Amino acid sequence: MAKLFLLRHLKSQWNEENRFAGWTDGPLTKDSGFAAKELAGEVSKISFDKIYSSPLFRNMDTVAEIFENIAEKYPFFIHLDGGKMEKWGSFADIADNDVPVYVSENLNERYYGRELQGLNKEEIIKKYGEEKVHLWRRSFKVAPPGGESLKDVYNRAVPFFKKYIEKDLKQKKNVLIVASHNSLRAIVKYIENISDEKIIEVELTFGAFLQYEFNGGLYKKLQ
Repeated sequence: MAKLFLLRHLKSQWNEENRFAGWTDGPLTKDSGFAAKELAGEVSKISFDKIYSSPLFRNMDTVAEIFENIAEKYPFFIHLDGGKMEKWGSFADIADNDVPVYVSENLNERYYGRELQGLNKEEIIKKYGEEKVHLWRRSFKVAPPGGESLKDVYNRAVPFFKKYIEKDLKQKKNVLIVASHNSLRAIVKYIENISDEKIIEVELTFGAFLQYEFNGGLYKKLQ
């Protein structure tokens, strides 16, 4: 029986400053190391066949910081989106202590649009109202100005999930996904069959680590 693990990245500097991060590429907070050490304790207990990540730095850095605390193992990032990163980053072989991490923009955070990315969330709430901003951030179909709705994220993240990750699970491989809040919410919506209306209630904290069993096409949440 295969297992699926979902991990939201650790807190980034813009998360700390309460800004809309979206597709911007800032670092984790300087004190993220302690949380990474705790997560490493969990991750090191599990045998993963595949790891997938978003190329946003806060996601890849979460992977890297975790493996800094796992002896003799380190992540090796393999890009899947085409272009020169995939073509020129190909290799003949990797070492036994390399942990392959497959990277795709399909697992990126929701794009919040040029009007919001970088701005403080409290200031935007004052300008547009709490209800509207909450819909932009948590509802399924409502998109921020010039940005993506969760439905848009679902329509890129879930087909990728089915093509690569679900295929791995059907081959009885254990898979870890390290990604952003809304790409993970989209995947959770799919695997838990959450309605468009109920998904607004689903939130994952920074460093949230969800576990599922996969058996015969069905997912069972373990915690």
